[in-house]
Amino acid sequence: MKKTRIMITGAAGNMGSETLKLLRNDLAQCELLLFDLDNENSRRKLKEYEEIAGIKVVYGNLLDRKLVYDCVKDSDIVLHIAAFVSPAADEHPEKAMQINYGSAKNIIDSIKKSGHSNSTRFVNIGTIAETGDRMPPIHWGRVGDPIKPSVYDYYAVSKIAAERMVIESGLRYWVSLRQTGIMGPAMSKIQDPIMFHNCLENVLEYVSDRDSGRLMRNLCIKDISGELDEGFWKHIYNIGGGESCRVSTLEMFQVLYGKLGITNLDYVIDRKWFATRNFHGQYYLDSDKLENYLGFRSDSMDYFYQSYLDNLGALVPVAKVVTKLPGGQKLMGAMIKRTLKKEAIKERGTLRFIEDNDIEKIDAYWGSKSNWEAIPSKLSEMKKFINWDKVIKLDHGYDENKPAALLNIDDMKGAATFRGGECLSVDMETGNWTEKLDFKCAFGHTFSASPKLVLEGGHFCPQCERESWNYKERAKREPFFAQVWNPIQGKEDGREYKKIVSELDVLQD
Repeated sequence: MKKTRIMITGAAGNMGSETLKLLRNDLAQCELLLFDLDNENSRRKLKEYEEIAGIKVVYGNLLDRKLVYDCVKDSDIVLHIAAFVSPAADEHPEKAMQINYGSAKNIIDSIKKSGHSNSTRFVNIGTIAETGDRMPPIHWGRVGDPIKPSVYDYYAVSKIAAERMVIESGLRYWVSLRQTGIMGPAMSKIQDPIMFHNCLENVLEYVSDRDSGRLMRNLCIKDISGELDEGFWKHIYNIGGGESCRVSTLEMFQVLYGKLGITNLDYVIDRKWFATRNFHGQYYLDSDKLENYLGFRSDSMDYFYQSYLDNLGALVPVAKVVTKLPGGQKLMGAMIKRTLKKEAIKERGTLRFIEDNDIEKIDAYWGSKSNWEAIPSKLSEMKKFINWDKVIKLDHGYDENKPAALLNIDDMKGAATFRGGECLSVDMETGNWTEKLDFKCAFGHTFSASPKLVLEGGHFCPQCERESWNYKERAKREPFFAQVWNPIQGKEDGREYKKIVSELDVLQD
């Protein structure tokens, strides 16, 4: 009997390698096709798999249409994990779009060309960055909330375009899993200016690298065994580790530095170095949906904290001794602070934005120069948010208590109006979430989209998404979008930022 072939893109990456570690134990039920770039890193990480029966390793580029087709045509499940991620994606926007959108397009086109549109399972990995900045008090979110990539976040922009394509692909078996921050050894080693973009009161519901791999493995094996409910497919889900993985950035620092014996963070953190908006993150109201299907959670934030200590190695006991001495916390804090400043002053660093008086970036990350100037330097003087458990559930513009099978044209007209636009279609098949309808947005652009894309995905006008970050004006015209802008922006904050690339720039056949 033919075994199920599972293709894993980005097999040498963080999430891909964890998936591979587990699936290699299931070769009695499946065979694996591992795909990654042909470079020293990939070959080193995948070398041990090259001679294992039931595993085929392919080195190449996902933009090579013929190679992708040759791999996809005989694959039953495609786990598309590979991506060009931030911060590199933000430095090379065109490359990010070419890879993240182009690779997904090549895979979908290959599935269709192979004649397997009704059988191949396509698992797309999206990102929490698609919904962008969700600072308190709107820090609880769910699928269907407005799509809102942070300014300059071209990784998110490219993933949004790819997800839109996946949802509207017409494939029978697709799913888009929006990945959150992946904690583990790799995250514990990050030294990059992007760390200062992550606001101190930002929150994330992380997931571990190991649990991410377990999620992918369980999805495949449950599907192969027939345990995975048919209703799992054709939906968007948030990947999250649950309650034990929910943490604010400040709380994370308190725990990490606390393990070194530093209890006064004034010695370590300069409040003015950290952005106050324009990152991404939220606690999930709906991440249990994926857990209920796939049962993948096992790790808590303690796994990351231990990874951090393991990365520091012999420095940990030294720090613990020093911080117990008189003036030791101040000394150790000053040493750490000097190291942090080296990152903050680099290109893309927040301190660089201030020193260069880069007003556009200052406005993006603080709202205005005056907002930044008003920030106290001492963390202890910071007014801290405390209502973390309070949930402000966003309105999606239609009756969500109504059975999905009863969705009709009136629901769609109301949803379009709530989005500042209009549903131009005069009828629809009741309960049909996949047939495209015609819309006009608040800026007069016309487009077609399915109820699935609009209501479940939170997407709307593709032209507005392609052209710019124009959030202040959108919030004036779109009540739906205003919910994620007005609560965290000052009345005078906001400007339009033109985008320099869209999916229309990706090379086509």
